[in-house]
Amino acid sequence: MPVKSPYPDFEIPDVDIWSFLFERKDRAFPDDKNLFVDADTQRSYTFAQLRETALSFGHGLKATWDWKKGDVLAIFSPNCVDTPAVMYGVAWTGGVISPANPTYTVEELAFQLGNSEAKALATQRPLLPIAREAAKKVGLPEDRIILIGDERDPSGVVKHFTSIRNISGTSRFRRPKIDPKKDVAYLVYSSGTTGLPKGVMLSHRNMVSNILQGKNTEGRYLSWNDNADGQGDRILAFLPFFHIYGLTTMIHFSLFTGLTVFVMPRFDIEKFCKHVQNYRITFVYVAPPVILLLGKHPIVDKYDLSSLRMMNSGAAPLTRELVEATSARIKVGIKQGYGLSETSPTTHTQAWEDWNKDIGSVGQLVPNMEAKYMTSPEDDSEPQEVAAGEVGELWVRGPNVFLGYHKNQKATEGCLTADGWFRTGDVGYQDKDHKFYITDRVKELIKYKGFQVPPAELEGILVDSELIDDVAVIGVHSDEHGSEVPRAYVVRSAVSKASGASDAEEAEKIVKWMHSKVAQHKRLRGGVRFVETIPKSVSGKILRRVLKEQAKKEAEKPKAKL
Repeated sequence: MPVKSPYPDFEIPDVDIWSFLFERKDRAFPDDKNLFVDADTQRSYTFAQLRETALSFGHGLKATWDWKKGDVLAIFSPNCVDTPAVMYGVAWTGGVISPANPTYTVEELAFQLGNSEAKALATQRPLLPIAREAAKKVGLPEDRIILIGDERDPSGVVKHFTSIRNISGTSRFRRPKIDPKKDVAYLVYSSGTTGLPKGVMLSHRNMVSNILQGKNTEGRYLSWNDNADGQGDRILAFLPFFHIYGLTTMIHFSLFTGLTVFVMPRFDIEKFCKHVQNYRITFVYVAPPVILLLGKHPIVDKYDLSSLRMMNSGAAPLTRELVEATSARIKVGIKQGYGLSETSPTTHTQAWEDWNKDIGSVGQLVPNMEAKYMTSPEDDSEPQEVAAGEVGELWVRGPNVFLGYHKNQKATEGCLTADGWFRTGDVGYQDKDHKFYITDRVKELIKYKGFQVPPAELEGILVDSELIDDVAVIGVHSDEHGSEVPRAYVVRSAVSKASGASDAEEAEKIVKWMHSKVAQHKRLRGGVRFVETIPKSVSGKILRRVLKEQAKKEAEKPKAKL
């Protein structure tokens, strides 16, 4: 039988995101509560300022560009204190936000702009060259590019988002009628095994559900005003806002709860420690590589991190050894959670008091959800539910499960059943107390620091190199990075062999060449290994398990003593 959440179900209001967050009757914190603060410059937004700025931008979109319900605005930017205002301005119009990774190349950004049919693009000044080129490739006019952040375009050609206003003031705009269950609020991109990213359609109801699921789990321990200084809990936000993990927890959930979020554009270990100390940060959402740094980096000892009450790690599993070592060093609990872009994202979380009781577990289901582990047959037989303690593929069902993949019905049908179950592609088990564990993946995706990297996409790029005859990419664990990293197994071409270059020289050349072709999280951090042939099945499918076994043996070889 499927397992239900141990938390009581709650009623989900039938409202859109704007109404839920800005027109609620139960908001406890005041208008002048500081919600988003730039950790470097201290530029900030109170609730009133956020609402006013978002409304002004929303009216401006309608007045300037005749913005309509369903129109998509893409955001191509590192974390920025202006991002929530832009997102909520679009939400007011009934539009859709599609956040993009700021390390994308022109080609990668152009794909997302084209696939999402974006009508506008928000970015920051340093990224303007890439934004302009990508927009040009898909026919998005330059006057539909706008800036956020502190820097302006010196030429004045690209406007700042605060200039998109209803200048005449004579026009009066009404909000469109939104169906929270059917209308898309966010179009986030999650890579697939085909090598092309897939647009995950998240409805207003999906997002509202997950905010409230967070409120009924994480929110039990956090407050807008209950700390000793009366300022409430303070969060340090360095996880990317373009990723669903950061978007939901640090923009939506934090706003709903009234927490103050200190925004970092990107992670830096010393700045992290400095900001925790100076702003007396109490809670942080992290990923395993951050835990690794906090456990080993010497700079940590220079700072006072005693204000931290708890840390929540997601995006990839943590080992017991890493949790215990880091927790002992910084004297703070480290708990885990689990989720996916397709589930808005959180489906499981550990209770604060259980962080050290079931280390390795992702905890229990959030409210209003049910789950089961199913067999993953390699033939055409129907999947069967497995008993507690047995390994299977995790299936989940609940109000936070996405609508489907944008313009990709085949992929949608491949993971969403007719009765609402989502096949996660992740493998694990549950214990007798219904604590859930994730151990592996059915999918072949490589997960680098929470980002999905499709091997087929990298293989498609690599095979174009004149140095390569054939190639296969797998994920290998890296202690240095605290996650999986992509590694290429390469058959050298005749051109490569004729060059006289050594394996080491050729490997370095391939890695550097690849760096110019892909975003940072897709780089070959696992290096290049040369082989005579790529193992394949009779049908021509790459036998990745053979390469994974080979990589495991390589890792187990004893290192020579000096």
